Amino acid sequence: MAELPDITDGRGAVRRRWGIRVWLPGAWLALLALAALSAPWIAPHDPLAQDLFAGRLPPAWVEGADPAYLLGTDNLGRDVLSRLIFGARIALVVALVAGLATCLIGSALGLLAGFYRGWVDLVISRLIDIWMSFPPVLFSILLIAVLGTGLHSVILAIILIDWTRFARVVRAEAMAQGAMDYVASAQVAGMPRGRVLLAEILPNVLPTIGVLLTLEMGIAVIVEAILSFVNLSIPTDDPTWGGMIAEGRSSIHQAWWVLAFPLAALFLTVLSFSQFGEGLKDRLDPVLR
Repeated sequence: MAELPDITDGRGAVRRRWGIRVWLPGAWLALLALAALSAPWIAPHDPLAQDLFAGRLPPAWVEGADPAYLLGTDNLGRDVLSRLIFGARIALVVALVAGLATCLIGSALGLLAGFYRGWVDLVISRLIDIWMSFPPVLFSILLIAVLGTGLHSVILAIILIDWTRFARVVRAEAMAQGAMDYVASAQVAGMPRGRVLLAEILPNVLPTIGVLLTLEMGIAVIVEAILSFVNLSIPTDDPTWGGMIAEGRSSIHQAWWVLAFPLAALFLTVLSFSQFGEGLKDRLDPVLR
């Protein structure tokens, strides 16, 4: 007789994969959030303080370094570690505010379109198609040019561009859930349509929304870094990862650390958001469970 597959081995593999994809990225994001919240107290130096006599000092473990500057200094003698910590505050603010606002707007429209169908779905779907016809990068630059530079403009640009991602996915998920028997049973029982949407469909769509939210936060960090790189984000001297990357690019052969550390922080943060979302999907998806 053919042996049945060992289901427990599959569950164990899912649990191990879930642990790697959730706990490791979650630890990095928690550390980053803690550093951002306590930046004024843990940053070893003023991120805007310049010391031309201490310019381009290498990290503390490289010969010729100053132990007071753990990750070295940039061309103007500013501490790279302090600027990284304060730059994390801007990156996380953009990720949280833009991600949550995009999630709320796109998910609400997607739920309405997927559940009510008819002219509601037609109007929202046509709006999504029109909105997605614009190239996102050019659209964001155009919005910043119209709105002006600043953190609020960056957040608003991300919201206006990325709400369609939530709307499309949530619409499809709401349509799939709306065809389930439990929705038909609730409607036969006389439950109002609005209550069916909020009490029956929304809880079953929330896992998908949660995964999309974590992915959107990573995308928001990338967009802010890109706009900072081309000097379309914060117009002041406040440190941003994209601005640090732009500054380090011009001196990569003389001071590689000015470019390497913000790039590493950006890469780890975006990867952590992505893997955290995939881990949540493994945990919350009933099929994978």
